[in-house]
Amino acid sequence: MADERRFARAGEFGTPRHVHRPPFQKATTTIRKFEPRYKPLHALLAGALALLLTGLLFAGLTPVAQGQDAPAGEPYLARIHFSSQAELQQLAATLDVWEVNHGSGYLLALIWPAQQQELEAQGVAVTPDPARTQAMRAASNPALPAAVDEGIPGYACYRTVEETDADLAALADAHPDLAQWVDMGDSWERITPGGPPGYDLKTLVVTNRNSPAPKGVLFLIAAIHARELATTEFAARFGEYLVDNYGQDPEVTWLLDYNEIHILPLANPDGRKFAEQLLYWRKNTNDGDGCFTDAVPSFYYGVDLNRNSSFKWNQCNGFNCSSSNACSETFRGSGPASEPEVQALQDYGLTLFPDQRGSADDAAAPDDATGLFITLHSYGKLVLYPWGWTPDAPPNRTQLRTLGRKFGYYTGYTVCQSGEPNCIYQTDGTSDDWVYGDLGVAAYTFEIGTTFFQSCPYFEETILPENLDALLYAVKAARRPYQTPAGPEALDVSLSAPVTSPSAIITLTATVDDGRYASNGFGDEPTQVISAARYSIDAPSWITGTVTHAMAAVDGAFDETVEEVQATIDTSGWTPGQHLIFVEGQDADGVWGAPSARFLQIIDGTLDVEMTPDAIPGQAASGQTIVYTAGVTNTGTLTDTYDIALGPHAWPTLLATDAITLTPAASTSLAWTVTVPVNAAVGVTDVVTVTLTSRTNPALQREVRAVSEASSRRAYLPIVGGGD
Repeated sequence: MADERRFARAGEFGTPRHVHRPPFQKATTTIRKFEPRYKPLHALLAGALALLLTGLLFAGLTPVAQGQDAPAGEPYLARIHFSSQAELQQLAATLDVWEVNHGSGYLLALIWPAQQQELEAQGVAVTPDPARTQAMRAASNPALPAAVDEGIPGYACYRTVEETDADLAALADAHPDLAQWVDMGDSWERITPGGPPGYDLKTLVVTNRNSPAPKGVLFLIAAIHARELATTEFAARFGEYLVDNYGQDPEVTWLLDYNEIHILPLANPDGRKFAEQLLYWRKNTNDGDGCFTDAVPSFYYGVDLNRNSSFKWNQCNGFNCSSSNACSETFRGSGPASEPEVQALQDYGLTLFPDQRGSADDAAAPDDATGLFITLHSYGKLVLYPWGWTPDAPPNRTQLRTLGRKFGYYTGYTVCQSGEPNCIYQTDGTSDDWVYGDLGVAAYTFEIGTTFFQSCPYFEETILPENLDALLYAVKAARRPYQTPAGPEALDVSLSAPVTSPSAIITLTATVDDGRYASNGFGDEPTQVISAARYSIDAPSWITGTVTHAMAAVDGAFDETVEEVQATIDTSGWTPGQHLIFVEGQDADGVWGAPSARFLQIIDGTLDVEMTPDAIPGQAASGQTIVYTAGVTNTGTLTDTYDIALGPHAWPTLLATDAITLTPAASTSLAWTVTVPVNAAVGVTDVVTVTLTSRTNPALQREVRAVSEASSRRAYLPIVGGGD
């Protein structure tokens, strides 16, 4: 990964400097405290505002009149019990649903005391959950450190809207050949005069712009629901990971050479700014649709942007997929794509993907349809695919399910069609239904994590690693999402000599596996035996003119769903420099799966190094320091840089340098010290191995062992071993 970089930024809250964190590493920044930008809203948990209950009560109840104050009290989490999918739909359209547990027949919702009374009056069983309520309130009122400089209060790993914009803009400025920070539209506040300035909706476009190859397209969006904090940070870090690892990691390198990744980290920036005040805000901030009390706008105003898309807007095949009540958390808006955020998303999507599906509901996209869309939500540990507006199967269900189960293998999440029984509940006007329904593009929702305000340790240690490989596979599948996932994966690709001179004979090995699928509760994916494997040089097999070479099964026959494969590569005549070796596997149905790649470096010369002696003894009295030196000589014909590392040791040991560069035939001394502990008994020893590793060919290593002994004789200090 790239070294840590510091970027200056200017924004609403002054001009502090923000550390650009290496992606997928734990943040070390602190939190910055600021005055709420939208002052009336922090009353959510304090109970200071009287909120309108219009649209939040169970269907059939008489709504509170506009302007009438709601009963006093604080909201809390409760289990609302249902006995059928129909009851679930009724509840989901009128309540702020956080979780659905089909097995136990309840949903978890944030409700007010008056809502519980109304629900129970209708015969609905309500069970308050004090433990979850306490956790919710603690999450929105975290203990803050004394120094608060950056990030969302209490959640230092999540950058603010301004910090995200500044960091990704700086990333694009620093890597113009790999990244662009593109303005794709405006937020509701941005186009509405008389209020806050609002925000631009910006997309990070990541690709090797110098590669002329035809490219698959992945469109990744996050935070269409404002309170889902982890989604924006995960999307941003994914983009940073790709840029930082290009040219270093062979998989990332080929993915950016042959794909475009478009990342919208803040699909709802106005709402996200509300949520940064630790408010459980879901919708955008459109306050012009009628949800008001006498005094101030209700907490529940705004439009649910994930019910506002133009495909099947308010066309639920069933009932209560969204709400017409402006105060409902699932309010669909005044019309299809009425909100500027949704208009921007759809307009941008139309520039990325061709229309590949007919207008009839049962018209399937062709098997060779291209493009992939993923929207990141939280929470629930789910991978969802269309349709949401109906429980009926989409025409491409088999292909959508196959890729979804590939994601499920990596994440461990449940994979299901969002509108089918026992998955979650039906929804209409969603972004993934629009992308698939209007364009035929494979579309998915990832519900990441276990809560809206996810703790930083869980985000860093669980969400990032369990979803990174799934997104990397998504990029691999983006060119042919309805075909590639049905084929086997090529894994553990390795070369016997990843760095070699021309005319060398090297061995290429890999594992080809057709069984890496998991729905985690919604059926099993059919698998087949492996029928073939192949490799190509410098380009994947689908690029015109690429020559492929057969690989053999190590055990002599292709007859298992997992096969070890190998081939011999003769590098005679190869051009010196870095090459990519692609490996693919084919199953018995004739489907070639996604490739994996490794670097092969051809050098016009030799790499070799000598370090002497092999072992060095040393003695010193307790509390004293032994100085060691070893001689290092570049015995090859190429200049090389060597990294120096210490093996396990107990006594304090310090290297003079952690890297050296030597031209051919050049020599130098490598020095380090070992301090004998003050309480070390005479005769006790400690051993440390100092290892030198070639950066050009990491397989080239040399080492020396230093054996230090505690002695009563002080005359042995210092002790020098080796030399030029």
